Amino acid sequence: MEGVPSKKNSSMAGDNGSVVRRLYLSVYNWVSFFGWLLVLYHAILALLGGGHEAVYDAVKLPLLFSQTAALAEILHSITGFVSSPISATLPQVGIRTSVLWFIVWRFPETQSHVCLTSLVLSWSITEVIRYPFFGLREAFGITPFWLLWLRYSTFIVLYPIGLISEVGLIFTAMPHMKGRSFYICAALTTIYIPGFPRMYRYMLAQRKKNLSKSKAKAA
Repeated sequence: MEGVPSKKNSSMAGDNGSVVRRLYLSVYNWVSFFGWLLVLYHAILALLGGGHEAVYDAVKLPLLFSQTAALAEILHSITGFVSSPISATLPQVGIRTSVLWFIVWRFPETQSHVCLTSLVLSWSITEVIRYPFFGLREAFGITPFWLLWLRYSTFIVLYPIGLISEVGLIFTAMPHMKGRSFYICAALTTIYIPGFPRMYRYMLAQRKKNLSKSKAKAA
């Protein structure tokens, strides 16, 4: 019947769609990796050369670009492009991007704070591990165990450091806020109280699942 694709054509279309999806995600992950690698590189140079006060100016542009680009991951999750649940992706990406643009970018008082340095280091180390992990998986269908282990282990230390840094920067900015912004920001900080243990448990469960699966395949 005209207009009704055959099973063979449907299969070919599905294969082509899968190739395009994997190509796009591979490029996205590798571009994001190089963005965060640039952030980490300049952060370390600035920290060694000028102390934590010099870090923000050194990483500002790649940091804003790389974290803002991560908003695409919300769309990836909503559309089913990736398997990550929106309940995990939205708060993580949304809060990080909000802290960067509405706290750090707007309030210079936060930009030379030590919490900015710990935030940049925890975020960038996390991402220079995470993006190659997914980039290799999309491009070649495999990832080395050492990278898998880093992907699902480094968050144990880095996630709490990043969260404490975010809260520290919010509290640093709050005395300089006026009117409604202060109360909105104060209310938003309460999200961290139930949000942290929930997200941490989710990531621990993902760690157990993925490391166990990898060991089972190796056996």
